Amino acid sequence: MTTAGLPPVLPDVTAEIVEALTPRLAKRLDAAVAKLAARPHTVDPASGVHRIAVDEESNVELRPTDGIVTTPDAIHCDCLLSPACVHRAAAATLAPVAVDAVQDMSAEPEPEQESEPRPESGPGAEQNSTEATTGPPAHPEPSPSEQPSTPAHDTTEHTVAAHALWTAAARLLDAGVDGAGAVAQAGLLRAAHIAKVAGLHRPAAAAIRVVNGVRAARGADPAHRTAELADALTELLGIAHALGTSGTDPAATAALRGTARRSYAQAGSLRLYGLFTEPVLTATGHAGCVTWTADADGTLYQVPDIAPGGANRARGVADRAVRLGDTALTHRELSAAGLVVSGATVAEDGRLGAGKAVQAVRAKGADWTEPPLDALWSVPLADQAARARRSPDGLLFLDATLGGVLRERDGESLVAHCQGVTVRLAVAHDDPGLAHRENLTLLASAPGTRVRLIARLVPSTPARVMPLAVRLPSGARHDLGLDRLTRADLPVPTASGGEASPGPLPGTPPPPVHPLRRRVEQSLVAGRRALTLARPDEAPALRRAGLPTAAVLLEALLRAAADRGRDPFGRLAPADLDAFARTWLACARYTQEVTEALGTEAWKA
Repeated sequence: MTTAGLPPVLPDVTAEIVEALTPRLAKRLDAAVAKLAARPHTVDPASGVHRIAVDEESNVELRPTDGIVTTPDAIHCDCLLSPACVHRAAAATLAPVAVDAVQDMSAEPEPEQESEPRPESGPGAEQNSTEATTGPPAHPEPSPSEQPSTPAHDTTEHTVAAHALWTAAARLLDAGVDGAGAVAQAGLLRAAHIAKVAGLHRPAAAAIRVVNGVRAARGADPAHRTAELADALTELLGIAHALGTSGTDPAATAALRGTARRSYAQAGSLRLYGLFTEPVLTATGHAGCVTWTADADGTLYQVPDIAPGGANRARGVADRAVRLGDTALTHRELSAAGLVVSGATVAEDGRLGAGKAVQAVRAKGADWTEPPLDALWSVPLADQAARARRSPDGLLFLDATLGGVLRERDGESLVAHCQGVTVRLAVAHDDPGLAHRENLTLLASAPGTRVRLIARLVPSTPARVMPLAVRLPSGARHDLGLDRLTRADLPVPTASGGEASPGPLPGTPPPPVHPLRRRVEQSLVAGRRALTLARPDEAPALRRAGLPTAAVLLEALLRAAADRGRDPFGRLAPADLDAFARTWLACARYTQEVTEALGTEAWKA
């Protein structure tokens, strides 16, 4: 649970304030957070101080520096118990988690200078996340050749930090989302801070994504997805385990450590064609948009404008000029126009730098049906899906015929038929300030319509994507997160098609690995103890489906959840949280691999 508009708070600040509470106040913290979330919140425009009214006589203030709360003293309460009151801890818990010293994420410096921290997202992003986010995944897999941007650290320091991350994550997994209150979250934030100080930037960011996911789940955020939180926790536990067992070989831990800053390389001159603009709204309090472009070879480039803010900024920044050279193009205009860039600098993920030496002028754009952009839609779907799984952008270019609405376990989704593949279209972001859901609902009312889509791959089976932009039969292009479609934009229904969408189609059976994945997610939501009530017939069902490894893993997970030894006096000993976390990690990794393999097959016509 977070309150929109509050300034981000550094992880160690939240952890320090929460850890300073007495046991009695710590038990009251979650109730205090819920109470404070409902109280009036104001901002002093002159000083930038955020003020939440605790009651008629007391206020808690957050005093950010450059938009971020960097010290415990910057959170002040004027109640009689301050600074040992619960209100300061509640305010810190309500505020978004700051990933780093917040800078304008569109203002990348020159390549030789330090650039901005990677924003939290996912499709997300992200996702999303990671993460209840939109935008491309913010933390792509670093290559083993990447070197950390900080000096080398002692391996012992890495081991200590990895152990802190593992322990905090295992405790959170034991309690589950339902039991992971502010104190458990603060423990993971403390571990994230320890990891960052030790130079473990990738696992520190993963820990923050987990905290954001837990907060979104506990706050009933409509954009929360349990599967995405499970993937974030899987990444965190996997990295922490690998770092704790990788020995002293620096090369073995280079990819696991990650990098703190994005680096930019010289790219010379670029001729770019606008594709679409995607609104970005992250769980870390950042918002804005990313305009996607492509060159004549089909290489994708991003022009971002992301900074602290909410849904209003995500919608409004699309009408601001792009920060690239002296061009006066807005993001909306660039999405349909072209751009010539000289002295370009490009990050590994395709993000364009905006240093002083970069120059850009407007040029003619191209329709999606014209060269060179039309070549993006000519790549076979299986090849596109394989590229999207490896790429941080995850984009697919689809020629689709809209079908009916399909009833599934998690609700209803729109079906589209693409080159012999039946694809589910899912909502990219559920925030009501963005137009994704209502646009998808309107498209569902026009079955039989042929459209061109740009969508982001959802790693799942059957084939599933999140549509981001559409070209209708009229030739009009729309950004589905920003533009609100009307019935007048869609073709007139034919007599055979009828005016209304057909009723929901029969649902499809879940994938064979679903029983294991369900227990993985169930334990994450309700905690380890929830697995003690699992049905005993699921493992035999997995064996009958030809998945003996899944059956063995499920049996091991249930045993680890129920395993409680006894001390010499016959009393129940504490549960082995390390063993349960290791088994849970093995199950989660297995389901990811099986899902990816099945997803690969799903994109073959």
